[in-house]
Amino acid sequence: MNLNGKIALVTGASSGIGAATALKLAGQGVKVGLAARRIDRLQDLVTQINANGGEAIAIQMDVVDPTSVQGGVDELIKAYGTIDILFNNAGLMPASDIETLKTDEWARMVDVNVKGLLNSTAAVLPYMQKQHSGHIFNTSSIAGRKVFPGLTVYCATKHAVTAFSEGLRLEVGKKHNIRVTCIQPGAVDTELFEHVSDKGYREQMEGLRDQMAFLKADDIANTILFALQAPDYVNVAELFVLPTDQPW
Repeated sequence: MNLNGKIALVTGASSGIGAATALKLAGQGVKVGLAARRIDRLQDLVTQINANGGEAIAIQMDVVDPTSVQGGVDELIKAYGTIDILFNNAGLMPASDIETLKTDEWARMVDVNVKGLLNSTAAVLPYMQKQHSGHIFNTSSIAGRKVFPGLTVYCATKHAVTAFSEGLRLEVGKKHNIRVTCIQPGAVDTELFEHVSDKGYREQMEGLRDQMAFLKADDIANTILFALQAPDYVNVAELFVLPTDQPW
């Protein structure tokens, strides 16, 4: 895909992988819709992109709310006319043992990590079908391949993302000329650990920083560019990206 002039929507764009990817896309000439709940952070990112010669708009969006998602997509279409790239990146990673029954955290993970991705996909897909082209990226995780104690529900949501991504590719790839890529990072230096309310698991996860060199958000953004810039007949279906010294 030639990226110059393309239109992208990035959810979870206010920090981490989402923000890094938005910057990379804008640097390649992509017009970016930055979507998240924290509008102040998005506006700061718009300012940064504009200062570097790119173009972006801030879209306050809660992926859990289908009305909010549809309104955000409508705002992007009104501004730029179409959408070529969707990056479903919004996600949460609380950690706790199942027996602690933090059901509110379970529900929130399912709402954001799974339903939020479905909401965004449903709002964007008709535009890609109409133009018979597009590229959808979904952020899964190493937790979409393996299961870890304390992250059981999180792993379940990311396994769901991996399965949905493959099914979506099978259904819309040939029929509608839409590529689908599932990003599966290992340890990345982002805000995910801040969602962990369990003190023991929070300390355990923070301790991992002493055991390996975490990936940077830019590393994942670069893998997304790699998949986007592949020839149109190539669909990079999965990208499993780990620190070199990650042992699990």
